[in-house]
Amino acid sequence: MAAVQANVTTGIQANTKTSAEPVRPLANFPPSVWGDRFLSFSLDKSEFERYALAMEKPKEDLRKLIMDPTMNSNEKLGLIYSVHRLGLTYMFLQEIESQLDKLFNEFSLQDYEEVDLYTISINFQVFRHLGYKLPCDVFNKFKDASSGTFKESITSDVRGMLGLYESAQLRIRGEKILDEASVFIEGKLKSVVNTLEGNLTQQVKQSLRRPFHQGMPMVEARLYFSNYKEECSSHDSLFKLAKLHFKYLELQQKEELRIVTKWYKDMRFQETTPYIRDRVPEIYLWILGLYFEPRYSLARIIATKITLFLVVLDDTYDAYATIEEIRLLTDAINKWDISAMEQIPEYIRPFYKILLDEYAEIEKKMGKEGRANTVIASKEAFQDIARGYLEEAEWTNSGYVASFPEYMKNGLITSAYNVISKSALVGMGEIVSEDALAWYESHPKTLQASELISRLQDDVMTYQFERERGQSATGVDAYIKTYGVSEKKAIDELKIMIENAWKDINEGCLKPRQVSMDLLAPILNLARMIDVVYRYDDGFTFPGSTLKEYINLLFVDSLPM
Repeated sequence: MAAVQANVTTGIQANTKTSAEPVRPLANFPPSVWGDRFLSFSLDKSEFERYALAMEKPKEDLRKLIMDPTMNSNEKLGLIYSVHRLGLTYMFLQEIESQLDKLFNEFSLQDYEEVDLYTISINFQVFRHLGYKLPCDVFNKFKDASSGTFKESITSDVRGMLGLYESAQLRIRGEKILDEASVFIEGKLKSVVNTLEGNLTQQVKQSLRRPFHQGMPMVEARLYFSNYKEECSSHDSLFKLAKLHFKYLELQQKEELRIVTKWYKDMRFQETTPYIRDRVPEIYLWILGLYFEPRYSLARIIATKITLFLVVLDDTYDAYATIEEIRLLTDAINKWDISAMEQIPEYIRPFYKILLDEYAEIEKKMGKEGRANTVIASKEAFQDIARGYLEEAEWTNSGYVASFPEYMKNGLITSAYNVISKSALVGMGEIVSEDALAWYESHPKTLQASELISRLQDDVMTYQFERERGQSATGVDAYIKTYGVSEKKAIDELKIMIENAWKDINEGCLKPRQVSMDLLAPILNLARMIDVVYRYDDGFTFPGSTLKEYINLLFVDSLPM
């Protein structure tokens, strides 16, 4: 959540020193583009219940289709692929896994000798997305044995190339053919995209902009429904369930957004800390990206509130407080006691009290269910990030540029990943057992990879703005200093690190898994949301493009029934 220089003032003048007011590093963030529009939503519970009831018949019909023993394997895998792309997998996970177990155990490379590129790609994606390590050897036949390059004949099969490009995003380390496919196919698709017609044009544009595997699941489901009409209409039950499901989720999510918007307004953050970024819908969208399933409604509300606290903290440290005030606030957060309020500046006292009160309320609620440990983990992560922000502030204050290893050690903390991922667990329920939390605390490879993406994707996109504001702590600058390379070389190296981290996440999601996919999904999805926010610009500080488009798609432009 990098702070960058903007052109719209907050009403507090930057860098003007009077006897009463010290010099402050104001960023003057753009205001919210949404205002109070999401406060006016009113959930019609009877309408909500009607959609829930209406889903039952197409759900049962689709369940029977998935289990249909007479359907051939390629057709079944194609059906499961559409179910997955439409965000319906959670409804049929047991049935889908029973079918995939059977088909995976029957797998033979010879069975794929006469199968076309598109079908192989769909099969590969289904197995990999659901955790089965189908070998990438299924694509070997599309390479020329003598030259080692992809056969020119596949370039006339655009749907097949698109499938291979999406498949390549699921690669793990050592899968050279998919490394090559990603580069080769991307170039070919870019060269033909403007010559295509119909839905295929939108399908290719959508994939080139952001492959499905790196996208926000809810948005990707809506885009699949719009751009893959033939696939979505192949079975009446699939089409009906998808539409009803979208409407059901839309109502639930609009109500959740109303709840957190009202809470934020009631807390008066924009009055007590007017220098911060007002980004309630954007933060809710970010958390929705971690898990959209209806059962995680409470989890989304809790995680959104805690992440909004994080925005206040980040912007206070980065764009308002003096170094002396930062030291005092960090000490108070470490103490986590209302008695520490007297030591901090008056302007931040309301925030500090709300922070302690809200966490106490959440801990009390979760304690009744025997899950206060998740709240404690979130609180400790919040204290960690305050200490990390202080270290960055000390570096900036002294003009110190950290070495790259030193930067990364602290930068993985200040990326906010740990706070958001731990807070995401708080309301998830029984699946977050003591063992699951211990796995998180052990800092496994999959978690490390997602953290790295969170830190470096942000840095690659925001380092120039940070530099303009006099911030010394960016991964790009630390890399240049440590390894004596050019700016371009540093960025290229960081992008390679990000690419390899994606491979490690992909591998961590394959069976046998250390924990359930329910616990891995927020880790994978947090990396996806970092890509959504930072692939093309700093979409959080300046939410005028991708995030605005996504908020409109999900909460403003209703899907017609």
